[in-house]
Amino acid sequence: MKNNLKQIRETNHYSQERLAKELGVSRQTIISIEKGRYNPSLPLALKIGRIFNVYLEDVFLLEDEEG
Repeated sequence: MKNNLKQIRETNHYSQERLAKELGVSRQTIISIEKGRYNPSLPLALKIGRIFNVYLEDVFLLEDEEG
């Protein structure tokens, strides 16, 4: 799954540390999500959408399953 979290976070003037604190996760978790190494749980993804007042589809993009 791809994501636009870094762009959305920076547009809203959030540091990784600030976002992590508001979400109750580590800064390393934010880094891993932004780099596509970790897909957040549904509750965490919903919290991200709520913080930035965006739809989940604006943050997270399903990659085509075709090879």
